[in-house]
Order: sequence, then C-alpha cells, then structure tokens
Amino acid sequence: MGTDVLLVETRGAVRLLTLNRPDKLNAMNTVLIEALIAALQSADADEAIGAIVLAGAGRAFSAGADMAEFRDVPPGERLGVERRSALTASLQLLLPGLAKPVVAATRGHVLGGGCALAIACDMVAAARSSRFGYPEVRRGILAASVTPNLARQVGTKAAFELLATGRSIEPARALELGLINQVVEDGAEVDAALALAAELAALPGPALQATKRLFYRALDAEFARAMQLAHESHAELQAATRRPAD
Repeated sequence: MGTDVLLVETRGAVRLLTLNRPDKLNAMNTVLIEALIAALQSADADEAIGAIVLAGAGRAFSAGADMAEFRDVPPGERLGVERRSALTASLQLLLPGLAKPVVAATRGHVLGGGCALAIACDMVAAARSSRFGYPEVRRGILAASVTPNLARQVGTKAAFELLATGRSIEPARALELGLINQVVEDGAEVDAALALAAELAALPGPALQATKRLFYRALDAEFARAMQLAHESHAELQAATRRPAD
C-alpha cells in the first residue's frame, strides 16, 4: 500500500513506512514530505496501531532534501522552496507530538534533513553502514529546521561541531552521543526496529502515550519557538543568497 514515494505496510500492531525514492537516495521532495506527514497522522489515529517504524528503500535512509527539486526555479518564484521548508519544520514538530512511538531504521546516508528525520523519531536502530551528518554548511546553505532538535539531543559542543564542520559520523559515535539506540549489521536494521516497535506496541497504550506526552512536554518547553527562529533564519538566508536550502 502507499504512494509511489512512500510504502505503507502493517505488521501486526506496527505500521511500517518506507521512504521509496531509492534512485535519489530517498532525498525528500515536497511530495514525499506531504505523504509522510499524512501517513504518520493516519497511523497515529489508527486504534489498531501501537507503534510506527520509519525506514528507507535501497542503500540509504535519506540523503536529505532533494536539491534538484527547485534547481531551475527562477529567483522570483521561491514560494515552493519556502513551502517545503515549512513542511520540513512541521514534520520535525509532528514526530514528538504523535501519541504513538516512532522507531527509525537507518542505513547508508542519513544526512541533512534525513538525519533530522531519523533523530526526530523516538528511537533509532542503525545499520553499521549508516553515516549521520549535516553537510549543509559545505554547500553554503543553512541547516535551518534541523538545528533545534540536534541542539537539544546532544551537548552543545558536539552539536556545533556537526553543524559547523559538515562532517559525518559513524554509528559508534552516534551511539556515544545518544543520537541512536543500537547498532546492528546491515540488513538487520528494519527487523531490529520492528522488534523495538512491537515491544513498545505491546505495552499498555494509555501509559505509554502518557509517558511520551510528558517526556516531550518537559523537554520541549521552548522547542516551538526555536523552530520558529529556524524558519525565520532560513527565510533571511534565502533572501540574501537566492539559493535553495534543505
């Protein structure tokens, strides 16, 4: 089931969502982000679903934003760029706001917006081939909507290093920083994520949902404002450079 860009499966009490643009390393365009938001909301509203798994088809989880989507858009017609940026920000806010827990299964490129998507999930099972990072600065663009969530998940020095250098890190370092929960062999990441999700889905739903709600309410007291600042900074840089951003 699902659209061409997003595969949707139900495995018992777990909904599996798979980014399905493998030829583009699952780079996220507007259509994919819209489909993902709709599928997440649908799974969250389904009483038969207790947890959600998010994975990527092919050899990557996601290489980030699809830079080709707006490559040929004239400078004066940037509404599509701004709309995608706003959708990306709304996705970052949506994931912690869902009642159901979400587990990411990563492999290969987990970069930029793809990295932000993975760590916005509640838990992450990472294949050894996973490479996490934010290369935006090396492209001369701003990692806008991904910055607030990274900054709240790791120490300030580690977060600034990742954002300012654009370097990627291996799963062992990501585990050390607390960005992921476990490292598995390549090809085992989806099964590992499904196992985590099934364990969560088997717990008493009201207690689990209350736990997630309280956890993020306590953590996110200023998160919404931070996302607003990120979106404003993105718009300012766009106005100054007239170049597409993640």
